Amino acid sequence: MVYRVLSDYIVRLIAARLAGDIVLSDKPGKAMRKWREFFGLTQTEVARAMGIAPSVVSEYESGRRTPGTRFLKQYVKALLKLDAERGWPSIKRLSNVIIPLSEGVVDIRELEVPVAIDKLIAVVKGALLTSMPLARNIYGYTVLDSLVAIESMSGNDFWRIMGTTTERALIFTRVSTGRSPMIAVRVAPVKPAVVILHGTKRVDPLAIKLAELDGIPLVLSLAEGIEDLITGLKSLTFASS
Repeated sequence: MVYRVLSDYIVRLIAARLAGDIVLSDKPGKAMRKWREFFGLTQTEVARAMGIAPSVVSEYESGRRTPGTRFLKQYVKALLKLDAERGWPSIKRLSNVIIPLSEGVVDIRELEVPVAIDKLIAVVKGALLTSMPLARNIYGYTVLDSLVAIESMSGNDFWRIMGTTTERALIFTRVSTGRSPMIAVRVAPVKPAVVILHGTKRVDPLAIKLAELDGIPLVLSLAEGIEDLITGLKSLTFASS
């Protein structure tokens, strides 16, 4: 079974899917009710989270009123907020259906302000394995499940996981020796600013050599687990917001 962190990335994708399903439905009210019931929520609970009367939710779900973009955004946010308070039971179920596991993406985020690579190394409890200077900053990061990503990613997939900028950290989890991730980076059409390996104590010398050839700093993260790794990365997001 593929290990997955319930990240902001996954939650955002699911939120967009819910909103899109409602907007594209011939009967948006029925679609709203479908998702509310899927989340196991009452109209009163959703209304309270939105700060409106239950009768307003009822009017939209019954089709007497047509929801606009602003209302739908608040409605979906209420579903997510209430699910979060319960430990994300519904989102966890949806993540196994809506988010394609073949992509192997655990988390992806853009940073509002650049972050120095040495600061990134610190938050992931990393050790630098290459000798090139750390002159570049990163503007985002992508965390991949290496066992899934390496088997399924194509060149086009690499463009997608690089987000809005190549000035980012590419982080591979569940790594055994680091050789396969660095071979994948070596043949990829675009290169990250830094590569971080997580899940191993020993990195194959070939992986280090490939990183040196591409001029990419290679870092070994000693974070205890994937949750610990993600928590460290999120501190960059909070610091930049």
